[in-house]
Amino acid sequence: MSLPNPAELIRQMAVDLRAHLTRRNITEPRFIGIRTGGIWVAQALLEELGSDAALGTLDVSFYRDDFSQNGLHPQVRPSELPFEIEGQHLILVDDVLMSGRTIRAALNELFDYGRPASVTLVCLLDLDAGELPIRPNVVGATLSLAAHERVKLTGPAPLALERQDLASASAL
Repeated sequence: MSLPNPAELIRQMAVDLRAHLTRRNITEPRFIGIRTGGIWVAQALLEELGSDAALGTLDVSFYRDDFSQNGLHPQVRPSELPFEIEGQHLILVDDVLMSGRTIRAALNELFDYGRPASVTLVCLLDLDAGELPIRPNVVGATLSLAAHERVKLTGPAPLALERQDLASASAL
């Protein structure tokens, strides 16, 4: 199975997001990308939409439920939200939805900043492996992978998807 082309997914996601926002009568959403891949996807999506809207960034490291097990990643950076959260319609963007734990952490962090009017979840890929009941409102593609496989987004431009085989990596 070959991986989809991210540029084609972004084009379709822009169409789907416009339709979603129109149905919900949302005219000025605030975009937030989850570090790092979600920021790249959000930037590409904003470009495809022809929008120069400010982009907020979240680093959810401290909000993850596995923080005490995994410790602090050396590249943790502060979240940057150049707009109010309270009462705003947010577009939360991530690259790959797997267990749902990153999204749960992102929602926890966002609610520490205020109570948004709505949150629309946009993901480039849904690996349909959810441990939590979280599903994107807009998704580029849904993939089913073997237990030993992962997908990694590289970027920021051009965006590319790489399949990683954890079984062969651990054999090295």
